[in-house]
Amino acid sequence: MERRSFLKKAGLGVAAAGAATVTAPVIAQDGPTVRWRMATSFPRNLPALYGAATRFSEYVNKMTDGKFQIDVFPAGEIVPAFEVLDAVSNGTVQCGHTCGYYYFGKKPAYCFDTAVPFGLTARQMTAWLIEGNGMKLLRELFAEVNVVNFPLGNTGAQMGGWFRKEIKSLDDLKGVKMRTAGFAGEVLSKIGVVPQQLAGGDVYPALEKGTLDAVEFVGPFDDEKLGFVKVAPYYYYPGFWEGGPAVSLYTNKDEYEKLPEVYKAVLETASFRATNDMLAIYDFNNATSLRNLIAEGAILREFPRDILEAAYKATAELYKEYSEKDEMFKRLHDDYMAYRNSVAPWFNVLETSYTRFLAYAINRLS
Repeated sequence: MERRSFLKKAGLGVAAAGAATVTAPVIAQDGPTVRWRMATSFPRNLPALYGAATRFSEYVNKMTDGKFQIDVFPAGEIVPAFEVLDAVSNGTVQCGHTCGYYYFGKKPAYCFDTAVPFGLTARQMTAWLIEGNGMKLLRELFAEVNVVNFPLGNTGAQMGGWFRKEIKSLDDLKGVKMRTAGFAGEVLSKIGVVPQQLAGGDVYPALEKGTLDAVEFVGPFDDEKLGFVKVAPYYYYPGFWEGGPAVSLYTNKDEYEKLPEVYKAVLETASFRATNDMLAIYDFNNATSLRNLIAEGAILREFPRDILEAAYKATAELYKEYSEKDEMFKRLHDDYMAYRNSVAPWFNVLETSYTRFLAYAINRLS
């Protein structure tokens, strides 16, 4: 992506990428007036997910002194939640805010744009995208459908989901109808789950009626608002299929290429700022929301080890299967996993040991 040199050429600099506070006249004094529409995959009542799109739009507006405006529409107002990629690709809208793994059925390689089972954490994902080959490979992938992609959010590690009944072993997963998405559904299917893909607004009614036995969504901050604890009290962790899922901005390539270089740089700068915002919102609020959920009756449980081990083995089999069928999947997989395998031991040595001791000290020594 050559992000640093790209921003420098556009006259923004690294500080702009982190703060989005460059004075408007410097950037847009000679810029054209542009108005885009953005379709999202998220409902208005999710302030971190949907809010990332509106914050992004506000940053673009401010940095261009109102000359580049992006109108944001929630899921269903222009196109359904899982049709955003197509809408951007065919020019129905100029841009979209969605997750690549929603389109796993179209092309499995899209899942690397968001998250894959036993994959990268949020920080690791950012590092792979910026310093590794992530953006380069993903840009190549999305060019096939006339799309230029950018990061636009990350939720951080997600929970494993809400279950109506307690899950004590691998056998208890057999036949469980669970809302999940993309590659995760393939893995869970191999260990007995019956995966269902539903848009966010349809999940609670299905869980309440018993059409679903379980649901994974994001984590405590969103889950508290959606009320899952009222109908499925068992709250499992970790969401091993989403260690650090990225959310994306997709732009129609034809429309993107019409933009002056400075507006292209503004899009990128605003996308990185809004990405940091989303992660900060989740990191700041999840702990409080988890305490609230436990007070409301949530029963916190860790997935049994036999489930995690079976899922890990099933995941490895599927990676091999898809790599043999799809050259682009293999290229993304091999690069992504090489980085994961190189960085996981380092995080385990330092950060995992530090946070584990800190949690112990707060509970036992304070």
